[in-house]
Amino acid sequence: MKRLWDICLMALLGVVLVASKQALAALPNVELVSLFTILFTLVFRRRVLGALGVFLLLQGLLYGFGSWWAMYLYVWPLLALLTWLFRWMDKAWQWAIFSGLYGLAFGTLCSLVYLPVGGPSMVLAWMISGLPFDAVHAVGNFALALVLYRPLRLALDRLERQLPAQREGGAPGGKPRA
Repeated sequence: MKRLWDICLMALLGVVLVASKQALAALPNVELVSLFTILFTLVFRRRVLGALGVFLLLQGLLYGFGSWWAMYLYVWPLLALLTWLFRWMDKAWQWAIFSGLYGLAFGTLCSLVYLPVGGPSMVLAWMISGLPFDAVHAVGNFALALVLYRPLRLALDRLERQLPAQREGGAPGGKPRA
């Protein structure tokens, strides 16, 4: 039963990532995927990898499996890894700075996929041309994390506390089944 709950949770978290990205798609480089990846890593730990797998697959199916998708294969798991390394942070402003810096570095990280294709000059051109977008990405990530980190963290922590009762064969809320 535990495995089934984990699979369902990872699928649901992956759909939340896709839905949040779609909801803000009209705003260039403003997204909640970074904040949700941070929160899912902190609250649901390893299960974030399944959520990211669902997110990556759905993004590829929605938009095609191009070079941008290859970038996603490492930039989002890298964010989860870095979050895990900095999991000792517990203040919203710390995560806002972290998320903002990741947004600023996002274009540079994405440019690495062009190294085998066009060499260092293509990577550098991609990085420089993307700086304005990375600046918007950084500001958006910072602002969203600063405002939403604490309320979302509290809600996800509450959800996580309810899951173990269900995993042990109990009904939602921890009441045993008849």
